[in-house]
Amino acid sequence: MKLLGPLARFLAAATRYSIALAAALMLLAILYQVFTRYVLGAASYWSEEFAVLMFSWSVLAGLALGVHEGFHVRLSLLTDALPLAGRITAERVLDLATAFLGAFLAWSGWRFLDMTSGSVSAAIGYPVEILNALAPIAGALMAVFGLERALRPGGALPADEAEIA
Repeated sequence: MKLLGPLARFLAAATRYSIALAAALMLLAILYQVFTRYVLGAASYWSEEFAVLMFSWSVLAGLALGVHEGFHVRLSLLTDALPLAGRITAERVLDLATAFLGAFLAWSGWRFLDMTSGSVSAAIGYPVEILNALAPIAGALMAVFGLERALRPGGALPADEAEIA
């Protein structure tokens, strides 16, 4: 746990910055697409595909970051009814299940990446492995973040409950 906490915080910070960069690049690509299509009258051949690539990273990395930060969508009706010790245990079980799901995404994404190896994108011609590598990367991040949350001292309760505990 001594190494997992700092590693997870570093990966979360790097993920956060990469999401911001990908979103900014996506926005610039879309603005460029609109400019070339409606102002110059000749649409760019690469900007839409590039924007989709940046969007894909933003979504998958955001999913992983949501695991670390605890801002993912969830229903807490059952866990809210439990006493504090039960909530902590339930959170640990849910975080371990999330880590398992992340590991499965990494594994299955790696298999898909292997199956699609050698393909190129239609418009830009970049190796499709770049796009398909996003799933195993996001899955690995989810696994690390879920495991780190499960092993946190006192459990990974939401911030307002953690202060009470």
